[in-house]
Amino acid sequence: MNRSKWVLLGLVVLAVVLFFALDLRQYLTLDLFAELYRDNPAETRIIYFVVYVAVTAFSLPGAALMTIVGGAVFGLWMGVLLVSFASTIGATLAFLISRTLLRDWVQKRFGSQLESINQGIEREGAFYLFTLRLIPAIPFFVINLVMGLTPMGWWRFFWVSQLGMLAGTLVYVNAGAQLGLVQELSVQGIMTPGLVISFVLLALFPWCARFALGKARQRTLYRNHPVPKCFDTNMVVIGAGSAGLVSSYIAAAVKARVSLVEKHQMGGDCLNTGCVPSKALIRSARMKHYADQAQHYGLKIPSAEVDFPAVMERVQRVIGTIEPHDSIERFTGLGVDCITGSATIKNPWQVEVNGETITTRSIVIATGARPFVPPIPGLDEVGYLTSDTVWELREQPSRLLVVGGGPIGCELAQAFSRLGSKVIQLDMAARIMPREDEDVSQVVAERFAAEGIEVRVDHKPLQFETDGHSKWLLAEHKGETVRIEFDQLLMAVGRKANTEGFGLENLDVTIRPQGTLEVNDYLQTSYPNIFACGDVAGPYQFTHTASHQAWYATVNALFGRWWKFKVDYSVIPWATFTDPEVARVGLNEMEAREKGLDYEVTRYDISDLDRAIADEEAHGFIKVLTVPGRDRILGVTIVGYHAAELITEYVSAMKHKLGLNKILGTIHIYPTLSESNKFVAGEWKRAHAPQRLLGWVERYHRSLRGD
Repeated sequence: MNRSKWVLLGLVVLAVVLFFALDLRQYLTLDLFAELYRDNPAETRIIYFVVYVAVTAFSLPGAALMTIVGGAVFGLWMGVLLVSFASTIGATLAFLISRTLLRDWVQKRFGSQLESINQGIEREGAFYLFTLRLIPAIPFFVINLVMGLTPMGWWRFFWVSQLGMLAGTLVYVNAGAQLGLVQELSVQGIMTPGLVISFVLLALFPWCARFALGKARQRTLYRNHPVPKCFDTNMVVIGAGSAGLVSSYIAAAVKARVSLVEKHQMGGDCLNTGCVPSKALIRSARMKHYADQAQHYGLKIPSAEVDFPAVMERVQRVIGTIEPHDSIERFTGLGVDCITGSATIKNPWQVEVNGETITTRSIVIATGARPFVPPIPGLDEVGYLTSDTVWELREQPSRLLVVGGGPIGCELAQAFSRLGSKVIQLDMAARIMPREDEDVSQVVAERFAAEGIEVRVDHKPLQFETDGHSKWLLAEHKGETVRIEFDQLLMAVGRKANTEGFGLENLDVTIRPQGTLEVNDYLQTSYPNIFACGDVAGPYQFTHTASHQAWYATVNALFGRWWKFKVDYSVIPWATFTDPEVARVGLNEMEAREKGLDYEVTRYDISDLDRAIADEEAHGFIKVLTVPGRDRILGVTIVGYHAAELITEYVSAMKHKLGLNKILGTIHIYPTLSESNKFVAGEWKRAHAPQRLLGWVERYHRSLRGD
């Protein structure tokens, strides 16, 4: 920091210290300025103006009070004139102080995180600032300081602030002016019509401003898209995956006319290439594993042979069995107009499908996501599989390289390994399952190693090579280049939202840096009548969260003009279906530390559980995070057999704000795996036993024995 910045910082600190040390706020009163104004009107206006500028420039408390005082002393129009310019000048000075002292450091330290904000400010910063000024939900001094850290120019900040604060200034000054007209300090004196109306306006102003601003923005958004006089349907849903199916089902259930458009297969990724086929494959692999471990159960059976084509055909058979649940016939019977074809959004009110235009009051985008394939040199030459295409295999890979250590990569790596493939799993991170705590990743990695999976972490793929017969990956590991040979390659490094190919380019719909559509708390996109839910919207890409979001998107689309519901992400569970399974809800230790939260950990090892021992599944643990000294649950991680089923009790507990004491007080059937939930609650109770009270009880029992 250069000398000028140190001087400026010193002045700011000195001003704040003097303000509080000398209790200067006591002089920002109606009596003081009223008395000065009677004797020296011109000088009082100047003093008031300078003091107001100083208070706002140094972000000192008292600006709201001074605004009302200005109205009471100077009257409505003079008060508005003085406050309007003084507040804007002071705000601009605060803006410049923040920029001078902090902007370079903040942008250097958090530049990548602020990139999207900076772009937004450059694109529509004036409107964003005007919105904040018009609706005083955030204190103005915070806006002044934060805007100083952005690329917004000072002149734009000045005139937008001047205009944005004018309406609020008028309301506050008018309240002060009406207060100044009160002649008698009594109920009759205070309850004048003008003063009552002023305070009513003061209370209603934020709501009226929000409503007016919303209408103005909506009019601007839709100025090139006139609303049709009538509509073919209430809602068009694009995409028939989990989110789209649930949206359509709810809309039809409440008797709305809804059209569901799908260009590929009903059921989306979950049914056809995701959850259903992967769990079917995992089940076959687990049966093979059980056969290999038969001696642990006192059984002698020949070694089970894997008929790989039959395994993959079974996967397709499972899909076919579930398919009617998501079929066109079923949803047509429910009242949904199912259309097979590619949808194109022409404007906010029109969707074109197969050359025909459908007019609609609202649109729900539920187009899902697809596997992300990074641009690694040589990838196309060696060929690769993804979680979408792996189900086409009918010949088992002898050496399978799985790139990706997340849930999809881990599930498929273990499944193929158990079916007999030699599997190498590679990831750039320091460990597989990097979103989970280290002890969780360690348990899964140790099981993988015990089953013969070669886990290579901290490996960065550089290039793929082939000579027509053999295939290799060149990867960087600890500064050295390593060479990994394989026969088949499975890319499982994440998923990318489907935001292209259905007309969004015709509209100014914002896409987040992560690639998902930007939606607000009500799942609205940039256009209030266009909603998005499921993987295309994020932030969670799970089937159950897609269904969860679909309810909010549909209800808000159909009934939002009367009442809207904010989507609730407070209790979101998920699971990775490896063996052992990993299930979680709420925070883990890593996230709690990142958030700076205090927490306690209670742990129970499932190896002590009778049912787990009987089933030869005595491994894993339950880890519960709670508020220190209390039984309120912050998060739960379960590693073990049927963890995804066991987590449900904690999901319900967190949803309905039940603590560990309630779980401990619930009868659990013996012998079951769910007893482990009771036992971990017992561990917490034992650690928080009232030792002093127990000491008194012990002495009481001694006395009864005559000791």
